[in-house]
Amino acid sequence: MNGKKLGFALCGSFCTLERTLKTMAELAAAGWEIQPIMSPFTYETDTRFGAAEQWRDRVEGLCGRPIWHTVPQVEPIGPRKLLDILLVAPCTGNTLGKLANGITDTPVTMAVKAHLRGDRPVVLAVSTNDGLSGSAAGLGALLCRKNYYFVPFGQDDPLKKPTSLCAELSLTGATLEAALRGEQLQPLLLGARG
Repeated sequence: MNGKKLGFALCGSFCTLERTLKTMAELAAAGWEIQPIMSPFTYETDTRFGAAEQWRDRVEGLCGRPIWHTVPQVEPIGPRKLLDILLVAPCTGNTLGKLANGITDTPVTMAVKAHLRGDRPVVLAVSTNDGLSGSAAGLGALLCRKNYYFVPFGQDDPLKKPTSLCAELSLTGATLEAALRGEQLQPLLLGARG
């Protein structure tokens, strides 16, 4: 995929950021030109999983570009056709709900709106503890929408977290390639893990 411009938008599923950055590194090594984008919570919040500054430094080091973290930075994505494809990983239940309802109040949701304006593909890598409960409506709505594609996902711990869903990040590259062809990588639903 040399020369393809990938927007990589990170949301606040902090427990999956380490795995997400591993995926980012793999995509960069595969030749994707990555423009990082972060939600305000991910950009600014220190958690038990690490300091915000640490995550920012690692992301910028992997991508070799400054992170876009404001709405004005991402708004030109659409009119200027800055990206070939946009990935939201991890895509939280909060972001799923906002996208399903047309809410564009963060850099991530504005990036998606701007990118879709040009009839271009958006890939979501779901990571939410309520994917089979509160966030199920948003997930279902987006599964039916044009230009949305999903990294295949399944229950990550069905016994301890029966409503939790998580994307299989090892399939991200294949999902991106399929989405650029206008196809959803199959199977979309994976067997339960854990």
